[in-house]
Amino acid sequence: MKKLDKNTINATITPTFLTILENVMQIQIDFEVFQKLTALRASESVTYNDVIRGVLKLNGSTPKPESHPESTESGGRSWVCKGVIFSHGTEFRAIYKGQQHNGRVENGALVVYGERFTAPSAAAISITGNSVNGWRFWECLMPDTNHWVLIDSLKKKHTY
Repeated sequence: MKKLDKNTINATITPTFLTILENVMQIQIDFEVFQKLTALRASESVTYNDVIRGVLKLNGSTPKPESHPESTESGGRSWVCKGVIFSHGTEFRAIYKGQQHNGRVENGALVVYGERFTAPSAAAISITGNSVNGWRFWECLMPDTNHWVLIDSLKKKHTY
């Protein structure tokens, strides 16, 4: 990676930003490693760097847990993703190539075929093997309801 110097950077970039650029490293990982790292994220507030530091047992590697809504009667935590709260026990389904795939929220994550995911797209990718928007892939049956909804419809549509 070519080291940047102040003469080659647009004048609008601050010295702090230059320092950040100089300290950023990139590593190449294969898709399977990406999937496993994604599955190890406790929430979207946990970065991939946090996960790697935890695996390597480096100082400061314990990410601060994201606050979760109150536990349900069954003792499980809700899963919060992009501002949408999925209660413990919420059922998920998707039809892919004519086959139905099921998941369920368990203790703060979406569990599909025994694997925990913190993002709907990562769970969808584990099924398709291809990049896919999980928000448009999955439907959920919210507890105490009798109809399935596309989870994309649950996200807030307005940005402030």
